[in-house]
Amino acid sequence: MLQRVTIIGAGNVGTHLALAFLRSGLEICDVYSKNIESAKFLAEQLNSAYSNDLKGLSDETDLYLIALPDRIINAGMNGFRLNKNRLVVHTSGSLPMEVLQSISCEYGVFYPLQTFSKDMEFDLRQTPICVEANNKENLEILKNLASHISDKVYEITSDERQILHLAAVFACNFPNHLYSIAEKILNKNNLPFDMLRPLILETAEKVLRTYYIVLLLIKIKVEK
Repeated sequence: MLQRVTIIGAGNVGTHLALAFLRSGLEICDVYSKNIESAKFLAEQLNSAYSNDLKGLSDETDLYLIALPDRIINAGMNGFRLNKNRLVVHTSGSLPMEVLQSISCEYGVFYPLQTFSKDMEFDLRQTPICVEANNKENLEILKNLASHISDKVYEITSDERQILHLAAVFACNFPNHLYSIAEKILNKNNLPFDMLRPLILETAEKVLRTYYIVLLLIKIKVEK
């Protein structure tokens, strides 16, 4: 059973997951960030050690969670020294888990399907967490870990996760870009963006209502 976690990356994802792990009863033994102030800021909330040197991380951990940009993970985490017998996972939506083979013989993925901001608090319980691992034992470990912070845990492959990540980009990033365009149009004409808030919320709610109605109709048809 996991008891101690090392967080590699003190950005939005690393911060929210670390705090969720702490609330679930896990000990965060180390926090790493290239920016020492970011590492210190998060570590103080977790009562943990911190460092901006990957070689300075403790071996006494059960899991290394890498919440860093894809380009850094893809580069092979040069200089990353760890206990080869410990499980290491990344949180990327697009990278295969095999990118971690060069740094550990025990590896997997712990991918939360959510957009994170450090200054916004929310309950991860409703956030889907997708897990994958190089063997059944590690998969069960990650599923158990995910269940401590979320009610929505999914076992999916790297290929499925890439598709999910692409769909998430369309569902989240593209609408945000359109909101930005709408805001510029309004600002140019001295109108407040807040006027669109009810429309945006109702549109999102309508999409979800329609989706669940369709599911219900399909279920009724199948049962007949």
